[in-house]
Amino acid sequence: MIFSRPTSDQALSLAAVFHYAVLVDRLANTGEIPEVELANAMAVLLNQNPDSIVDLYGPSDNISLGVRSMRDMIVSQYNQHADVTRYVIGIMYLARRLYSDPERLKNIADRILNANHQAEHFSPTHDNVIANVAGVYTDVVSTMRSRIQVTGNALYLSQPAVAQRVRCLLFAGIRSAFLWQQLGGKRSHLLWQRKNLIKALPK
Repeated sequence: MIFSRPTSDQALSLAAVFHYAVLVDRLANTGEIPEVELANAMAVLLNQNPDSIVDLYGPSDNISLGVRSMRDMIVSQYNQHADVTRYVIGIMYLARRLYSDPERLKNIADRILNANHQAEHFSPTHDNVIANVAGVYTDVVSTMRSRIQVTGNALYLSQPAVAQRVRCLLFAGIRSAFLWQQLGGKRSHLLWQRKNLIKALPK
């Protein structure tokens, strides 16, 4: 039903979209994010067949930035974080496009599987693995008609390592937005079910 209440799993997957949008903004403006945040993002990307939301994201504290940002955006009467909101909108749009593009999805799945094997030999946050996953984003996602333009400090964004990490974070956001759709999340939830979305978030 179009007016069905959002579930906690839907709310968490949507909060994860906000989480990675916040991290993209921070990385683009400061050149760094905590290593644990990068590790969690890579784990989300590399886990293609999670058993549950908890299996994918771990404890809800792992996406606490997104929970706060999503709550702020829905509750606030004005836009405090324009870039973050713009990234969220772009991520959601690209995920919808991918949802109806099985050829691109298969390409992504095959190449992420390769990156997963690579991570077993190194680590999920090894530079080679990050470069590999960022390359998948560049080759498959960035070639779509709409692209996400990341703004920030040019000094950092011009560094290949930072640019690769930005792409991985955007990719984790798209993965989460895709999951939101798989779980039955709809744009109508954002339009008509905002209060229920907030209620479905962890306290």
